[in-house]
Amino acid sequence: MRGRDLPASSPFSQDDGSADPLLAQVLAAYAHGDVELRAVVEALGRTRVLVPVLPHPTGQQPAGDQVGCHDETAGVVAVAGPDGRTALPVFTCVRSLLDWRADARPVPATADRAAASALAEGWPVLVLDAGGPVRVVIGRPAVQALAAREVWSPAVHDGVVDEQVAAAVRSTLRGVLGVLDAQPEPGDRTELAVRLQVMAGLDRAGLERVVARVDAALAAEPTVAARVDSVELRVVR
Repeated sequence: MRGRDLPASSPFSQDDGSADPLLAQVLAAYAHGDVELRAVVEALGRTRVLVPVLPHPTGQQPAGDQVGCHDETAGVVAVAGPDGRTALPVFTCVRSLLDWRADARPVPATADRAAASALAEGWPVLVLDAGGPVRVVIGRPAVQALAAREVWSPAVHDGVVDEQVAAAVRSTLRGVLGVLDAQPEPGDRTELAVRLQVMAGLDRAGLERVVARVDAALAAEPTVAARVDSVELRVVR
């Protein structure tokens, strides 16, 4: 593997930098819509990834969506995810890493260690193979499951909201002032959407107060906080 000098005792000493065959197969199926993100996360949890480290700062605005480094001389690169959150890029193979950033040094790590490191830095998202050929964004609940070596159970599976998540949303919002009904459903731009029926006659300020109460209630609900990565509200009167 280019750019590394690992001792013979390292678990990665025989690593040639190629992608894990099973993970590559799952990614190809994911790209064609044949499997969901859950299958990617499951395969990822059983393999190693390559974390890019910059050998030195460039002193210039980084190319692409890179936003920073871990330290001043050499460090792990952070990137901006699609929703603006800071993410740790990880790669399946040396080729995909170098295609994304030719001056990055590949450092092998198990997926759980990479996920734990990202969370420790306050980076809640992983981006797998940021430069392609199959770019996958892995949100906070899945990253937390990877770090804990646990099975990730998505909030939405096969186009259906998980019943535990749906029950938590409905129960939490039932007593929120101004909300008549709340129905969770798969989101378009987010993982989960909540269709809110609100009281008639609310002016703009009143509607904003209701939405603020809903946001606070969902953020404080343990099941929602642990299992839902992002939520959008769809307000109907």
